[in-house]
Amino acid sequence: MSSQGTMFRSQSYFMRFARVLGMEKVAWALRRLHCPVPRNALVLEVGSGGSPYARANVLVDAYEVTRERHWAPLVADRPTVLGFVENLPFRDGAFDFVIASHVLEHSPDPVRFIAELQRVARAGYIETPDAFMERVNPYHDHRLEVTVRNNRLIIRKKAEWCVDPELVEMYEQQAKPWIAGQAIPNHPFDFHVRYYWSNRIDYEILNSHVDAAWAAPKTLAAYQPTGMGVRQRLLSGIRFLLSQRLRNSRIDLVSLMRCPVCKGENLRSEESTLVCNGCGVVHPVRDGGIPDMISGAAPPVVD
Repeated sequence: MSSQGTMFRSQSYFMRFARVLGMEKVAWALRRLHCPVPRNALVLEVGSGGSPYARANVLVDAYEVTRERHWAPLVADRPTVLGFVENLPFRDGAFDFVIASHVLEHSPDPVRFIAELQRVARAGYIETPDAFMERVNPYHDHRLEVTVRNNRLIIRKKAEWCVDPELVEMYEQQAKPWIAGQAIPNHPFDFHVRYYWSNRIDYEILNSHVDAAWAAPKTLAAYQPTGMGVRQRLLSGIRFLLSQRLRNSRIDLVSLMRCPVCKGENLRSEESTLVCNGCGVVHPVRDGGIPDMISGAAPPVVD
């Protein structure tokens, strides 16, 4: 389900053409190449993970490797920062557009998450599993159920990873082979939220009293590096061709940033660190020139 209440086109011409031909899977894959902004717009992607959007100019993620994205290593092929979305290390209005694809549902604090998106960018795109899909196919690390009603995000905080065990048990016994095996893969647009916004995000939290900062069950296997498969190589090649590589290489990242501890905007580079002149906190810069702006900023949840 897509929002239609903004100036942004939710589907490219290629996506629409594929859908007319009944090629829903192709149209769904093409959405990652669709970012309806001018070429000169500066685009941030939060929770960029192992497969960032090609159009994003700057990336931010909380982890280099994490179970929450099935241990896929962080891709940092353009200016990249480590930081939490709930406390973004960027200046007010630093970006024209922000992409948050499959990351909002991981947040225990959607109010702060949404406030930060609105603070650093003028517009953006949010994508999540739809609440129905999340209810019957709950993920161990998803803390919110999100849907859209009348161009408004409707959010329910989850008190635990599986909200309705009885429903899930009945679903897995009767409907899962058809829904998960056929309906969702063949009709992905119907099972996901795609929400474009401009100036402000219209949302409602139905149960704000619920504490969603629970410890996720640790049941997934450890990451075993397997090398880059054909699909990963293809995606990497597409990102290489479509990214604004020259422009990205010239971005003055520090000029866009602020200290997540004191919110000061006076940072200086000093011997593989970023030092805040306001509060004196020293933020390390990891290999590849990735500033670690998590230092001194408490994570939203302990994993």
